[in-house]
Amino acid sequence: MSLIRRLKAELEEFQNLELPNISIIPSENDIKEWSSMLIGPDNTPYAGGRFLLAINFPENYPFAPPKIFFKTKIYHCNISSGGGICLDILKEEWSPALTISKVLLSISSLLNDCNPDDPLVATIAALYRKDRESHDRRAKMWTNLYAV
Repeated sequence: MSLIRRLKAELEEFQNLELPNISIIPSENDIKEWSSMLIGPDNTPYAGGRFLLAINFPENYPFAPPKIFFKTKIYHCNISSGGGICLDILKEEWSPALTISKVLLSISSLLNDCNPDDPLVATIAALYRKDRESHDRRAKMWTNLYAV
């Protein structure tokens, strides 16, 4: 299957799923560049926040994972200040059987359950472990500042 056919099929699959807190916007100029909006999950410090992500599909997709970055600043131990995401399925656990819908659901789940044992930002992971209340307060403050 060609890259373009695969991306069109994945876009159609996504539209049929009707995920209420996730949207995808393909670029008008390049089918390999998409944007996504995640709404922060309820009962998390990210609740209601609108987080913009950039998605770039490499030429050898689906045999290589998409490159996905948060464009919206977020206080999260698995997301770097540059927007990089520490998620195994975007690296060593990637499989061509995965789709962008599944990947975006996994990223949304990361907002529910961070992984302080495999952080990109060690200081945030340390605060999460040591003082969860302070961590959540700071994450909520960043959400209110940046994810509106």
